[in-house]
Amino acid sequence: MKVPVTVTVNGQVYQREVEPRMLLVHFLRDVLGLTGTHVGCDTSQCGACVVLMDGKAVKSCTVFAVQADGSQITTIEGLARDGQLHPLQEGFWEMHGLQCGFCTPGMILSAYDLLQRNPNPTDEEIRHALEGNYCRCTGYHNIVRAVRYAAEKLRVQA
Repeated sequence: MKVPVTVTVNGQVYQREVEPRMLLVHFLRDVLGLTGTHVGCDTSQCGACVVLMDGKAVKSCTVFAVQADGSQITTIEGLARDGQLHPLQEGFWEMHGLQCGFCTPGMILSAYDLLQRNPNPTDEEIRHALEGNYCRCTGYHNIVRAVRYAAEKLRVQA
């Protein structure tokens, strides 16, 4: 039995029929081909699968696609505009906030959620907001610098 699902992902409306047990992460990757959302641990511990659902960061490995029906989803592919990196993407590049890049999409979208709620976070607030995201390559110092870079750039642009 398949269930109809309609979601808006990165501004585009998609209508598909899915099995009720299909996770949002698999819907995004396998059905829509948006592979920037990563499957890391399959246990909601690592944060590699974070996307924005109706503007809030969620671990897409903990949400069924049918639960997202009617929602607005933003993936890492949806942040850049007109060929210009989002300030968070730019910050990770400029501040060397990534090494292998596997955790980066989830980190960026978690940081995006933080900056929507708090445009001027302290380093402690940044670290707290990223607690659910694991990076096995860095010591997080440059990730915090990248988020701070983006926060400053976004405040100047506002």
